[in-house]
Amino acid sequence: MTPERRERLLSVLNKRQGNLTVVLENVQDPHNISAVMRTCDAVGIQEIYVLNTMIPRHKKWGARSSSSAAKWLTIHQYDNTAACFAELRKKYSRIVTTHLAHDAVSLYDIDFTGAVALVFGNEHEGVSEEARTLADGNFIIPQMGIIKSLNISVACAVSIYEAMRQKTLAGHYKQPGLPEAQFNALLEQWGMEED
Repeated sequence: MTPERRERLLSVLNKRQGNLTVVLENVQDPHNISAVMRTCDAVGIQEIYVLNTMIPRHKKWGARSSSSAAKWLTIHQYDNTAACFAELRKKYSRIVTTHLAHDAVSLYDIDFTGAVALVFGNEHEGVSEEARTLADGNFIIPQMGIIKSLNISVACAVSIYEAMRQKTLAGHYKQPGLPEAQFNALLEQWGMEED
């Protein structure tokens, strides 16, 4: 690995956030998943969770929309909601779903300086009732139009850029956000990847 490449990889790894993740539940279009992956990479999210309980496990992602982001992320795939949420509970103190519920909070009222997992649902049905029951609450993205929904990749982008804004203000990107062992393992793995 050239010194320049090592410097670039270290720069990215130093900004990775271990206390923010995205969960995609039964998202059908692999291009939507890939677009989310690209945005996760852009804001420094390292781990994402893909939960498929109603559709087959994804074998590949839409390469054109991800710009190969998948190889720079740690992707956890689950086919059991309870198992996925049990794993999330080990790392994230708050799990919130996108759902138009009467008690949903605004995206802008979520404190992203803690450990947060954001759950986004299927393009047609949204987040399942099982996932909503296991979560700590629901959030909505404020909208002014007639149509009260956004494309999954757009909704995710809006949400995690708000998280990035808060984390930037709190200084989270000025210090490494991953455990040292994970940081070092990723540096070694990435050093063998092609750009």
